[in-house]
Amino acid sequence: MNLSAPPGRSYWLDGLPPAPELPGAPPDKVDVLIVGAGYTGLNAAIQTAGGGRSTLVLDAEDPGFGCSTRNGGQISTSVKPTLEKLASRFGPERARAIRGEGVNALNWIRDFIDERKLDCDFRRAGRFHAAHTPRHYEELARSAERMRTGEGIASFAVPRGEQRRELGTDAYFGGVVYTDHCSLHPGKYHRELLRLALGAGAEVVGHCPALSIRRGASGFAVRTARGVVETRDVIVATNGYTTDLTPWLRRRVIPIGSYIIVTEELPPGLVDGLFPTDRIASDTRRVVYYYRATPDRRRIAFGGRVSAGETDPRDAAPRLFETMCRIFPELRPHGVSHCWSGTVAYSFDELAHTGKRDGVHHALGYCGSGVSMASYLGMRAGRKVLGLEDGRTAFDGLPHPAWPFHAGKRWFLPAAVAWRRWRDEREHERAVRGDGNGSGGRKRSARGYRDG
Repeated sequence: MNLSAPPGRSYWLDGLPPAPELPGAPPDKVDVLIVGAGYTGLNAAIQTAGGGRSTLVLDAEDPGFGCSTRNGGQISTSVKPTLEKLASRFGPERARAIRGEGVNALNWIRDFIDERKLDCDFRRAGRFHAAHTPRHYEELARSAERMRTGEGIASFAVPRGEQRRELGTDAYFGGVVYTDHCSLHPGKYHRELLRLALGAGAEVVGHCPALSIRRGASGFAVRTARGVVETRDVIVATNGYTTDLTPWLRRRVIPIGSYIIVTEELPPGLVDGLFPTDRIASDTRRVVYYYRATPDRRRIAFGGRVSAGETDPRDAAPRLFETMCRIFPELRPHGVSHCWSGTVAYSFDELAHTGKRDGVHHALGYCGSGVSMASYLGMRAGRKVLGLEDGRTAFDGLPHPAWPFHAGKRWFLPAAVAWRRWRDEREHERAVRGDGNGSGGRKRSARGYRDG
């Protein structure tokens, strides 16, 4: 596959102005030290520095090297477990508060970008969530109806016969449009957060990993690759890049690679035919695909996971291309310009987590839906450090489960991914053949559900 960009380079870095010049070494002492210069860490820094605390943000690579410039730029309401599942675990009141934080995060990032006038191609485009079998369409439509009536999450169902007005493909069996979901340019957004953090007075130092955190009588001593920094407060904002710096957290997040390709520039009109409403898109597969038009509507960005284990983006790119062309055959004559990967962090309960452990603040575990939630929980973590009551969230105090023998090695992941992929493909093949409802159960009609 001929790429115009170096393998591994994110499309979202193209065309950005030069990064601001950053100090080469950290100071000896600060009020707040933040580990991780992605969306979580920079939003925390904007709060703490803006609140008058001397703030240092460290990153092991260039600031934003991780998923903050390697994601798909899709913004949802973030919380994966349903209200019913959460209610069975935490009771109805706490469940509603947790689910509500997803809506809060989406609304907050929209207002934040608008109020700060951030240049990041933000759009309230909506999401088309596509069903890969008729059974999944009916389940999706019923779920959306429950969320509309019970949680006020706006949506409408699109039966297969009307699918092309939302997405130019016949590969799915209808879907649901979530009208409030949004999109942005990940690289531009991160660069704007960096600008705001520096403007608030924070120091940001790249290529300076934190190596250890030692608690003392009056704060912490953080040993870095460039010396020891004394600090009163520490925030860990490492998500999919969590290391043995925080062993307790590392046992509680599963780092998972997600892979993205971007097409070469496409002929005028082709993107309009495939994405007539400019919505972002995803599907109901257990191993999900997500895709969208780039903000300039000249290319398609297509992401997902293509192998049971981790692989090189150059090996993932042809597989992603084949999947993309099964959905959009019109793209087969066109090439791919970029391929890269980023690492997201799943938690064992599919919830984000934030809180304080041994005096160290943290926010992580966004389960692949981190653009708004990472920003929101980073902001809230910064407010907590300032001692403000509005730093608390419904995620505070939740149990944070770990698995036996898991220490970031992902020994169970290849088998789990392979099993889920096999089930996805089997269901879809049955649905295409018209053999039942795509799951081996009794046949159902793919009737349409609509608002009102």
